Amino acid sequence: MSTLALTPVARRLRALARAELALLGRNRGAVTTALLVPLAVPFCVRPAIDQMDLKAEGLTVGAVMLTSAVGFSFLFSVYTSLVSAFVARREELVLKRLRTGELGDAEILTGTALPAVGLGLTQSLLLAAACTALLDTGAPKAPYLTVLGLLLGLVLSAALAALTASLTRTAESAQVTALPLVLVSMMGSGIAIPAEIMPDRLASVCELLPLSPAIRLVRAGWTGELSAYEALGALATALAWTLVAVFAVRRWFRWEPRR
Repeated sequence: MSTLALTPVARRLRALARAELALLGRNRGAVTTALLVPLAVPFCVRPAIDQMDLKAEGLTVGAVMLTSAVGFSFLFSVYTSLVSAFVARREELVLKRLRTGELGDAEILTGTALPAVGLGLTQSLLLAAACTALLDTGAPKAPYLTVLGLLLGLVLSAALAALTASLTRTAESAQVTALPLVLVSMMGSGIAIPAEIMPDRLASVCELLPLSPAIRLVRAGWTGELSAYEALGALATALAWTLVAVFAVRRWFRWEPRR
């Protein structure tokens, strides 16, 4: 597609995303974390998954490993990397300078997030293909649910990253402020421990966590064990969290360093 065919907004977003991608490529630590952690961690938890009674819940090792890999992409390729990126750009006064131009606030945040979101999407698709080939997960029974969960997870991870960045004072503390959501999501959203094997009361509470609906939809796309009512409930919860995160970002996101 030629530049002339792009709208002014699309051209600005493309330029900002290209600049952010170049900055991301210079941060070897962030790139290593974003690329390697989602690949390595699911296989590190494989021994624990093998000890779970998955068949009783209609699950397979392949389906659990696949959704774990996608969940770790949400957390590390998108969420934690974007928390660091937003805070670093703010502290370097990049965001403040961008606001003096023709870019709107939403465009600045979207353009900054695009490389990480694109990385998370690409990585999730590659991980899904790898798990399908190596773990014999088979074809998804409801692929539209997996696609919906993947898109919701990526968007919500980016929005939560911007919200967390507004609470983070320095780039050095970004990993610390991101840690609570990472740990809670790993343990409660069905990433490291499938919600299906949790006690019913605990599972009902964990279903309300931010990333739980997206993980549930991704897994249900492979297993097909989600009714239309349950799918709509997961979708409504994910959209509600997204709206809350976007409202909070618009209200409290900081564009300048704290003095």
